[in-house]
Amino acid sequence: MRQFLLYIFMLLCAPYFVAQAQDTSPEQKRLIYFTDKANSPYSLQQPLAYLSQKALDRRQRQSIALKERDLPVNPSYVTGLKAQGVKVWYTSRWFNAAVVQCSDEEIAALEALPYVRSSRTLNRIAVPTQGTLSAGQVETVAFLNTPEELYGLSFHQANMLGAIELHSAGFKGSGMTIAVLDAGFPGVNTISAFTHLFQQNKIKGTFDFVQKQENVYGANSHGTSVLSTMAAYDPGKIIGTAYEANYILLRTEDAATEHNIEEINWLLAAEYADSAGADVINSSLGYNTFDSPSTSYTYSEMDGNTSLVAKAADLAAQVGMLIITSAGNEGGSPWKYISSPADADSVLAVGAVDSLGVKATFSSFGPSADGQIKPDVVALGRLAYVLSAAGNLGKANGTSFSGPIVAGFAASLWQANPGKTNYEIIQMLRRSGSQAANPDNNIGYGIPSYSRVLSSPALFPTGDKVFITNPVTDKPIVLLLGQEWLKHSMDVQILNATGKLIMRQQIKQPAAEQKLKLEPHTLSSGLYLCRISSGSAAVTVRFIKL
Repeated sequence: MRQFLLYIFMLLCAPYFVAQAQDTSPEQKRLIYFTDKANSPYSLQQPLAYLSQKALDRRQRQSIALKERDLPVNPSYVTGLKAQGVKVWYTSRWFNAAVVQCSDEEIAALEALPYVRSSRTLNRIAVPTQGTLSAGQVETVAFLNTPEELYGLSFHQANMLGAIELHSAGFKGSGMTIAVLDAGFPGVNTISAFTHLFQQNKIKGTFDFVQKQENVYGANSHGTSVLSTMAAYDPGKIIGTAYEANYILLRTEDAATEHNIEEINWLLAAEYADSAGADVINSSLGYNTFDSPSTSYTYSEMDGNTSLVAKAADLAAQVGMLIITSAGNEGGSPWKYISSPADADSVLAVGAVDSLGVKATFSSFGPSADGQIKPDVVALGRLAYVLSAAGNLGKANGTSFSGPIVAGFAASLWQANPGKTNYEIIQMLRRSGSQAANPDNNIGYGIPSYSRVLSSPALFPTGDKVFITNPVTDKPIVLLLGQEWLKHSMDVQILNATGKLIMRQQIKQPAAEQKLKLEPHTLSSGLYLCRISSGSAAVTVRFIKL
């Protein structure tokens, strides 16, 4: 499968690649927009020439029709660019454009071609240097052995969302594919916590859009730490929120510089993810300020429609992928606000809180410039546990980590609700937030919760409803059931927070309102799980006994 995905990508882009060279000329990278896709050898009737079957299946599940923007650029236009003597790096289906490297004199000749609409300079060629991302620094700590908790030190960041409960219900991201766009993934191919990804063939594709190569296991370790919050599986130490998902690892960020070319790398990676059939994109990246000569954005341009990367993110969402991005770490800076693509209206922007659910001071504020509530939701981003490139467990700060914690949770939640669209999953996450009734621009809709997804009738179709009185006092526990739950006898179990069975009851003839024959006053105060099974259906609802 991995070879096939690479083939699809190379089919689209490899004919236009040039050999990597050490180029110290004053040439710059430019984005060349084409006028149309007329007379292209590609057609909407033969989509397997440029999209995988998984990509087509994702569209079909969500009733998304193929459009002209899905077609690759016209190869004859690219041939025409190369005939001018310029280097063509990549092409973009969605923007109908090509990334070239050329001088000021050459760009003038390209703009005169009849099929070229316009151009944009993306960067100045720079000598790569070592750099780090401000999105989160890893602090190595001693491993604290807690055998009673399978999730080790990552327990709280998963449990805050109810991800552990979701995993217990059998939804761990299996069958879902998450594309991770970041600055590099050193150590992922050697760290024991990621071994299962390779043993079970869960790495479905890799590409480095900075160096134009398949190998992504180098460069900045930011991506390694991000990936660990979702994909790591090292019981007793760290377990990610979607450790059974498939992953596509894509390097788009050059940590040494900040230029518009990285927005285009993001676009190209999103198109790769689309072609490969990804369900979710996690992007712990944000853009607002660039190095010269790239032009920085103003806050007024954080409107979801101006930046290159916001446009790319919205297009990625339109083909059915769930786009989850970090809100940014500018909360304590003069900028203060979210960065792009968190401003895009079709993405889920994630802010950061501490272990008590209090907004992290560095987490960026909303709203977007056009008035959207941002961030959408929040998760643990202050002192979250991640892995370094050496495989060490450490604490890190940044929305870079709250974002993927939510992304893994969302992928597992989508596995549990395969009939939902990407937009419906975003709504489920928002409406399950701790302050969904009164969202603000500090933490948005709050901390999403699997228990609120399960216990809120408004989040599910009538036939699937399960609602339990919450919190529970000394009065009888009431279970409200949708029609689908009334077709079979039911088995109801009450478990404590550690999973120990406390009570059990068989219900042979469920009614629309069934009072369980349990005496809640015998339960001590605390958190409990109510596990319900009926026929082939099963669900776990969390409640609190006061």
